[in-house]
Amino acid sequence: MGARSGPELVRSLQERAARALPAQHVEMVDGWWLRHAPGRSWWVGSVLPHSDSDTEELAHKVVRAEKFYADRGMTVRFQITPGACPPELDAFLAERGYRRECPMSLRTAPISQVLEQIRTNALRFRLDDYPTIAWFDVWNAVHGYGDDPDSEWNMLERVTLPSAYACATDGGVVVAVGRAVVDTGWAGVFGMATLPEARGRGAARGILVTLAEWARSLGADQMYLQVEQDNLPALRLYERTGFSEVCEYHYRSAE
Repeated sequence: MGARSGPELVRSLQERAARALPAQHVEMVDGWWLRHAPGRSWWVGSVLPHSDSDTEELAHKVVRAEKFYADRGMTVRFQITPGACPPELDAFLAERGYRRECPMSLRTAPISQVLEQIRTNALRFRLDDYPTIAWFDVWNAVHGYGDDPDSEWNMLERVTLPSAYACATDGGVVVAVGRAVVDTGWAGVFGMATLPEARGRGAARGILVTLAEWARSLGADQMYLQVEQDNLPALRLYERTGFSEVCEYHYRSAE
């Protein structure tokens, strides 16, 4: 089941997320995850600096991470999550010239609370155990950002944990999607996307309920997700469906 609370919970959820969004290559360096994912959304290839370090060791680890990414022609980015990384790291990177970017919110909800939501009768919902082309096309239309679609397909193929892909359909046409990955009692929610013409009709809420039902059938009792702090419609949705904030976090980029 899930970790109890506090820093242990935060770290365990971020590491579950890393397994649900697997990089092509991961090198473990004294508790730090150096992740390489060419062509993918950059956060999949960011550093998870999940161990405490003294000042001298911290500088050594940062230099090693910088070399890891430089050797691969990639920009180095650190995920800075309070309670999961050394408390001095954020200031250390700022002094080194790293730019602060992409403020995020890590949120959790009891599955029982998500299941209190009512799905709209105007749409139909279905689950698949793999991403269909129709599922992927909706995700890509909303979140593709010009990334290489093959790299996203490859990332999804690397997921080895139990997964489900939910679709909301209108007249047989997929208009909203999401996916969940179950890992030791928790279900992570990823890839939530609704086409503009279907927004405001309960599609995303129905996707969450559908994923929660599936996750409960596998023994999970909690859900977690990560959302941009400036995505106000998504924040309102998640608050209404029972997701409360565990912590805020952000990234530091060498660019």
